This record gives sequence, C-alpha cells and structure tokens, in this order.
Amino acid sequence: MSNDFHDPLTRTRLVGWINACLTKSWSRGWLERPSLAPEALWRKARKSFPSGCEFGGRSSADVADFAERVEVLCTSLQEEARLNPLGRTIAHGLLVRVIRQHLSLGLLWKNNPRLPRTQVTAPVLVVGQMRAGTTRLHRLLAADPALCSTRFCDSWNPLPVGVDLRPASGAVGLAIARRLHPRLDALHPFGATQPDEELGWLTAALSHCALEVQWHIPSYTAWSEERDAAPVYREYARILATDAAHHGNAASPRAMKVPQFAEDLPTLLQAFPDARVVVISRIDHEVLASAASLIANQMTVQSDSVDPRWIGTECRRKLKLRDDRVSAALTKWQGRLSKVDYDEFDRDWQGTIRRCYREIDLPCSREALQSMGRLMERSPDQQQRARHNPAAFGLN
Repeated sequence: MSNDFHDPLTRTRLVGWINACLTKSWSRGWLERPSLAPEALWRKARKSFPSGCEFGGRSSADVADFAERVEVLCTSLQEEARLNPLGRTIAHGLLVRVIRQHLSLGLLWKNNPRLPRTQVTAPVLVVGQMRAGTTRLHRLLAADPALCSTRFCDSWNPLPVGVDLRPASGAVGLAIARRLHPRLDALHPFGATQPDEELGWLTAALSHCALEVQWHIPSYTAWSEERDAAPVYREYARILATDAAHHGNAASPRAMKVPQFAEDLPTLLQAFPDARVVVISRIDHEVLASAASLIANQMTVQSDSVDPRWIGTECRRKLKLRDDRVSAALTKWQGRLSKVDYDEFDRDWQGTIRRCYREIDLPCSREALQSMGRLMERSPDQQQRARHNPAAFGLN
C-alpha cells in the first residue's frame, strides 16, 4: 500500500476555469448572479405550481418546518459559507431544486393520497459513524434477493412520474460530479442504479447532513441539530412509502442507511418502531481521518477558504455527538438489534453476516451469501482506495 497521502484541498483546473468564467459572465452582465435570498428561491421554484400544493400529504407544522429551514440555511450560506462562484451557483441550484421537489411531491400526494400511506415492511436500519463501514455493510445486505434497497438515482430524485428517466439523469449528474471531484469514487463508489444511501431523501426535507459536508454553515448545523427531527423523518417516511409503491416492493424489508441515522437515532426509532437495527462501529481515529478528507474534498470545490483544522475539530465534535445519541437511543430500545465491529466484519464478513441475521431475526439464505460473495469479489480492496493524512486536520 502506498504511503503517499492525498492533499485534502486539491481540486482540478476545471474548477478554477469555471470560477473565472462565472466571474466574468456576472461582471459583464451575460449571466445573472445566482441569488441566495429565500424569497427569490421560492419565486423561481414556484413557477407553474398551483397555490397550496406543498400541503399535499403534509401537516401545517411540517410545511412550516421546511420553510423555516430554507430561511435559516440561506442566512448561514450568505454569512458563513464563503462560497466561490461555482459554490454559489451549486447552492442556488440545489435549493431551487429541493424547493421545486418539495412542491412536486406535495402535488403528487395531493392527487394520489394513498401513495404516502403505503404500508411498508419493517426496514433494516444500518447505523454507524460516517466512514465506519456502513456503506460496505449496507451494500451486502442490499445484495440479498430477499431484501430491497434504494437506487442512487431514486434517492436524489424521488418523483416516480411518467417515463422513468432517473437512471439517465443520475448518470449525467455523477459524470459531472466526477469531473469536479476526481477522487469521488475512491471516497464512495457510486452507480446511478446501484443501491445507495437515502441521503437525498433527508436533503429533500433540508436535514443538515448532506449540506454541512459541502458548505461551511456552522450556525445552520447547530440550529438543525437542536431542532426536532420528526418533520424530517415524516417526510422521509412519505418518500419511502411512495418509492415502495412505485417499485412494488413494499412487502420486502428494505436495507437503509445514512450516517445521519446515528445522530437522529432516537427520532428515527420513533418513526420506525418495528425496525431491525444493525449498528457498526470502527476505531475513532480511522473514522475521523477518512471523514475529514471526504468533507475537505467536497468543500474545496465550492469555497476558496477551507480550513482543514476546523474540519478536524468539527469531525471530532460530530463523532461524540453521534456516539452519545446512539447510546441514549439504544438504552431504551427493546427491538431487534445486532452490533457489528468493523475489524471483525473486515476479517470474516460471512460469519459476521450470519450472526447479524440471527440477531435481527432474518433468514440468511445460501442465495443471499452467494450474491454477497459476488459483490465482494467485484469490490476494490477498501485499504487501497484512499490514504488520508490526519495531521492535515489537526488529528493525531
């Protein structure tokens, strides 16, 4: 294995070229500088939508929670994020898309009220710190033919309407992301139609989890961490029900994972009281260096003022917060639970999977193990993917 560390703040020349082009286009009036004002974002997103469509399937409290999240996030972006031109453009585009998606889902549920009430089988929730092995464990579970999972393209576009062009649009989005982030797949391998985490569903409700890893928005993160996450997971549950109805897999247990689950576990277990829970843990210093590297690689594309040591300090804080919330939730949890150690899982994945299935009361079939084995054969060595320099982030 190479001992060469990757510079966490490296970015492609393409990013610099885009920033220069945007700056020139704005200064000469060729393009309008994207606004991050809430009223401008809502006005742009609302075009062609009928009045009141955001209420479809949602309570007034949930609608108000989303609107307040837009307000607080916009303030944080304008006052703290120090976005470069590309970052500002991405932030504007993401927020307009999320608001438009919020309205589209409301309209869909207003016209099809049974969709968000589709009954789904008890899911399997993979819980763990960011970079603790949750992706590998989740994808092995998703390989079981008896379980179902969420496609990457459906996570980031949960609207199953008309001809399903989401695989194509997801592939295009990943191609663009790979040009901006050359090490994207080394940090987290992607495929447009491959099983992936439901990060997009949480972003649809403006949870801070996908936003804080690409923008410096500490006030929004702090505000969201202290806020009741129940509205976020009510939206998540509505999207899950809609996705299950569209794919016809509501009767199959769904393997789901987002690192944010660890932070929100008390609320998550209230939303899914019959869930099967698998908690994976890994040595803290391995988690911290990898998480900090991922965040730095994302932030440096959208800002010219990224502080690696702040990222390291923030990763330490988040690790403790998630550990504390997982411990608090599990002390009260009487449901089906399995605890997995990353090193044990790395040494003997089959033995770990068999034990895990017994503890959460699922049959572990030969077909499931064979499918998982084929996946492991295709997967690159986890230790060869990327090298992270803890010292760059002030981590020992």
